Amino acid sequence: MRVLALVKRIFQQMMRDKRALALMMIAPLLILTLLDYLLSSNEVTPRLGVHHTDESLIEQLENMDVTVRQYDELSNIQPVIIDDDLDGFLSMEGENIQFTLKNANPSTAKALKMKVQQAVAAENAKEQANKLSLFIREIQDKVPGGLNKLEQAKAPVIDTAYIYGNKDTTFFDQLSPILVGYFVFFFVFLISGIALLRERTTGTLDRLLATPIQRRDIVFGYLLGYGLFAIIQTIIVVFYAVKILDIMLVGSLWNVIMINLTIALVALSLGILLSAFANSEFQMMQFIPIAIIPQIFFAGIFPVDGMADWLQFIAKGMPMYYAGNALVDVMYKGLGLSDIMFDLLVLLGFALVFIILNIITLKKYRKI
Repeated sequence: MRVLALVKRIFQQMMRDKRALALMMIAPLLILTLLDYLLSSNEVTPRLGVHHTDESLIEQLENMDVTVRQYDELSNIQPVIIDDDLDGFLSMEGENIQFTLKNANPSTAKALKMKVQQAVAAENAKEQANKLSLFIREIQDKVPGGLNKLEQAKAPVIDTAYIYGNKDTTFFDQLSPILVGYFVFFFVFLISGIALLRERTTGTLDRLLATPIQRRDIVFGYLLGYGLFAIIQTIIVVFYAVKILDIMLVGSLWNVIMINLTIALVALSLGILLSAFANSEFQMMQFIPIAIIPQIFFAGIFPVDGMADWLQFIAKGMPMYYAGNALVDVMYKGLGLSDIMFDLLVLLGFALVFIILNIITLKKYRKI
């Protein structure tokens, strides 16, 4: 009977907490639905620039779902690939085949490389068949030298170069910078949100609001106070990832620290904001499936270009979308501060919006 009484109490408690009940039943369905849309998104069609390439080879590539763009004149391949947002470039000069991969996404790069190799091999097989047919006709016409011509034929060699990374680069090399930023975002959000919630539930915030102190002073005070610990945590995470785990770092370490500190500011302001809508640590945890977990899906793990238009729209409303771009640009591609300035400004914009909302939200707790 005592056990049944305890079960009854828990059941009644859960039924009273409508938000927890709804989250338990609906949140898994939302996450699964989101994953289903992401995993069933169309693959990004590789974009390939070509120069001095046979029409038959171009046709082979287009049949393999490769978007081909022809260039008549070409001086420097690398700027063309970056400026025109190509995944690779194929240039043929006689028997020499120069293939340059952008390798911004190792998975896309390897898929494109395989398609190019298959197309070149198929074109070479067709050429060998034509030579064999010619050889047979020469034998029939008793033309000397036909056999030598057939023996000299050999498969073309593709000279492959990479703008980012190399042939041994894996998807994890691109994923690891995103994970560094995400873990900073996640733990700063969790710690700051729960810490401020405790301030409110213990009455500390009410006592502060009963004084003449302004709401913005409280918000900036909490941001600076918890921000110091967020800075320490961020520096530890970044240095551990780069120096101990030896995660790929091509660009500046200071730029990586700056990006992660900006991420921490966004997470800190968001955690403080959402804690105003929770009455317990359990309710604070309920925001994680809604506000935090979807961030990782749009941070660059799944190619955003291959998503449906409405998913791309959602992605651009997520702070980790811009954080992931900036971290990959610095750690994997080796780009500088000017190249990531837009992403940093957008992240600072998110933080500013959250701070303003924090100041507005505190108004409902002020009794006087």
